[in-house]
Formats: sequence, C-alpha cells, structure tokens
Amino acid sequence: MSNQNNSPEDQILVIFGATGDLTRRKLMPALFELEMLKMLPEKFVILGVGRSSISDIDFREHNNKSLKDAYSSAKDQKLIKGFLERLFYLQADTKSEESYIALRKKLQLLRKKSSMQNFNLIFYLSTPPSLYEVIPRLLAKASLNDESEGWKRIIIEKPFGYDLKSAVELNESLKKSWKENQVFRIDHYLGKETVQNVLVTRFSNGIFEPLWNRNFIHHVEITSAENFGVGNRAGYYDQSGALRDMVQNHLLQLVGLIAMEPPASMDSDAIRNETVKVLQSLRPLSEKDVVTNTIRGQYTESTIKGHKVKAYRSEKGISSDSQTETYAALKFYIDNWRWGGVPFYLRTGKHLPTRVTEVVIHFKPTPHYLFAKQEGCKSCNQLIIRIQPDEGILLKFGMKTPGAGFNVQNVSMDFHYNDLSDVRIPDAYERLLLDAMIGDSTLYARIDAVFAAWEFIQPVLDGWKNNASIPLHGYPAGTWGPDIADELIEEADIGWRYPCAALTGDDNFCAL
Repeated sequence: MSNQNNSPEDQILVIFGATGDLTRRKLMPALFELEMLKMLPEKFVILGVGRSSISDIDFREHNNKSLKDAYSSAKDQKLIKGFLERLFYLQADTKSEESYIALRKKLQLLRKKSSMQNFNLIFYLSTPPSLYEVIPRLLAKASLNDESEGWKRIIIEKPFGYDLKSAVELNESLKKSWKENQVFRIDHYLGKETVQNVLVTRFSNGIFEPLWNRNFIHHVEITSAENFGVGNRAGYYDQSGALRDMVQNHLLQLVGLIAMEPPASMDSDAIRNETVKVLQSLRPLSEKDVVTNTIRGQYTESTIKGHKVKAYRSEKGISSDSQTETYAALKFYIDNWRWGGVPFYLRTGKHLPTRVTEVVIHFKPTPHYLFAKQEGCKSCNQLIIRIQPDEGILLKFGMKTPGAGFNVQNVSMDFHYNDLSDVRIPDAYERLLLDAMIGDSTLYARIDAVFAAWEFIQPVLDGWKNNASIPLHGYPAGTWGPDIADELIEEADIGWRYPCAALTGDDNFCAL
C-alpha cells in the first residue's frame, strides 16, 4: 500500500474530458478533498483539456458550482477559492497532432509560471474508450512521454479493451511509446477502503487465515447489485453489458484479493503478483460450462413502490431488440491447492432490489451436528464482508436459544465502519489519485491481470454471442434477477443471500 508519509512531488495533472460527468462528479471532488487534507503538492496545477470553447475562468466557474453544492461552510468556500486557482483549461481536438503541440507549450508555460523544478506530468483519460489508443500515441509524438526532465504517467479508465483481442491490441499500441510502470489502469473498486480491508482482515488475524481454504470453506458468494437502471449511460452500456462493465474488471479483481496467497510484503509488485496468480488459476470455462454455469438476464417492465419502471429495451437510446445483458451470474472454480473444489458464485445486475456489494464466505458445517437437525448448510457459519453501503463485517454463528433443550439459532456479531465516528472513509478516487501522484500502482490493474481476466471471460462472451440455445432471461425490475439463477447453486437447500441496504438486516425479509 501507499506510504502515507510519502508526499507527492510537484506536478501537473492533465485531465482529458475535463468538462465531462466523471470529472465533475468524481475527480474534482476527490482532488478538493485532498486539498482540504493538505495532501496535494505545494506546486500543483490541474489542466483541463476538452472540445468546449471556454476560458480558464469558465472552467473554474463550471467546477465551482458543483463544489459549492457539496461544501457550504465559509471555511470551505475559502478553500474552494484557493483550489480553483490551480485550475486551467485548454480547448483541443484530441485527434489532431497540432493540439498536442499546443498542449506541450501550455504545460511548459504552466510549469514556468508555477516555478516547478521538474516537469512531472500525469495524464488522466476521462474520455470514451475509443480515444485510449489515440491520446497516448499523440502524446508520445509530441514527446510528452519523455522522462528526461521528470516522470510521466498516464491513467486509463476502464474498460481496457472490449474483449481479449482488443485489449492485446491496445496494449501493443501503448507499449510502443509508454513503459508499463508509466501506465496506471484505474479500477475504482480497488480504491474502496473496504476492498483494501479484505487484505487486513485476512492477513492480520490469526482466526481467519488458517480457515481460508478448501478444508473449511464450503463456497464463496460475491454480489454486486444496483437498484437503478441504465440511466444516461445507454450509449456505453448497450455496447458493454454487465459482463464487461462489472465482472471482467471490478469483480474479478475482488476475487483476486479474496483468494490470493499471502504476499511476501505489502509492496505493490508483491501484492499484484499474488492476485495475478489467482486470475491465472481460474478454471477455463468450456462451451458446456458456459451453458450450465452462466446466467444472463435483462430487466423488464415493472412497478416498484407504486412507480412504473421501464424495461431495458424501452430506455432512451436502447434498441427494441437489444440482446445486452443487465444481469450476469457465474459459477466457477480456482484450480490451486488452496481453493481446489470450492465453488465461487458471482452475480451482478441493474434494477435489483437494493444497491449493495458484498462477499460472503460460507464455512463448511461441523462434521457431526449434535443439535436439532438442520439440512445441508443452513447451520453453516458465514463471514460477510460488506463493501458498500453500510460498510463493515458480519459474522453469523449458532447460539443456544434460552430455555429447555438445545435449540440453536443463528446470531450475528458485527462491526460497522461508521462506528469509528472520528475516522473518515475516503472516496476511492481520492486514494487512487494520490497513489498515482506518489507512483504507487498497488491498487491499479497490471496488464497480465487484465489479460488473465479477459481470457477467463472471453468464452462467455463468445458463447452468449454465438450459441442461440443460451437464453437471455427477462426479470422484472426490482427483483433479484432471473429465478433460474438459483439453479447455479446445485445443492437444493442452499441459495443466494438476499442482502439489505443495512448490513445486519434480515435477508429473508429483504427477499420479499
């Protein structure tokens, strides 16, 4: 992990797509939080690059409006004013070589104006994926990848490629001008405090790590649910779908952290080496496995709490015959000594009952159950690691019900991050931006991990595209996806956990 005592050097952050939604909603608030925490360099400039014909003053006012909505105190307003003075803007055509010559001149001017000794630059690509090859290539053509006067880094948003072939082609293009240690492939899930805490939970507690293997764990379940539809992302989402949007990046990276071996140290390479080994150990899915071990679905029209909700195919910008999945569920195995034979179940979807991301470790039942008979794994202990919302950890175990006899009921022991009232949970982008400024790539995806994830997902993409016998199941918006997803979990008495927004909520109640 990053050394928090390691202060970032003076530098310029260049944001391509500076007037876009991601910059307004995530990047600027994250940078302003770092400003309030005094974690930005003393000499630090943000240069927005975009197609809009606006001035520096216009750009500052554009961001001033969004920041003022979130920070209203007089002290905050004073800090906002100082922060906005760091912002500058350059109108540019990102496909034109001339624009990059102008960009270099602008950067040299800002460097001189700020009295920066080194020419340290970060380029953040908050742009459509179609520009992920173009911008780095033209930056290099303008010598903006040259590190003779200071380091140069480039941050690329997901998705890195559309499939395995395009990911390889994009990487080959980048390799011509950029070194691997200059490329930061961002996955905001890895920046979440609760995702990072998976490592601490596992490797700092003697009560967990000895049980974290096939001898004690029955199965692992990962859910990432959203309670809203495609919104204003139709153009991107209909070309992507749940499998590309969530599984290939966010959730497989999470699998890597859950299943990894203890690293030799908390060094960036040591941690990423272990997560890559997990992804490379995923058992390849055959054509038959894609039919039996994967489910895809698409939300249909429904009424939720009295409000009519459109079907996916009725959303603005979506084709009436779209085959894009808004729900994906998979069953798979990790072929190594730790996890041999342990099934992993993963599901994600839009317009499910609640917004929640969590990992559930289902432990095996005791070898001889002495008390009131419970079939299968109903009495199994569960460790629930909640990523969002109501971040925390929940442990379920059996206790005797007061009274005569030995009747057993499941009870819960929980910890909530919000119990640490004096500790603020930073936004994922705060952590990731600061790490890039410092040069710590621990929480960024390495290219071999990206390739391993695409290699695992590619047979599913091919099967869903080419095999007409694999149905696209409809599910009413506001439900937990297609009913047939229950059949992924083969044992009849075991099903998915139905989480509430509250970590300690009754999962049976939430299933209604």
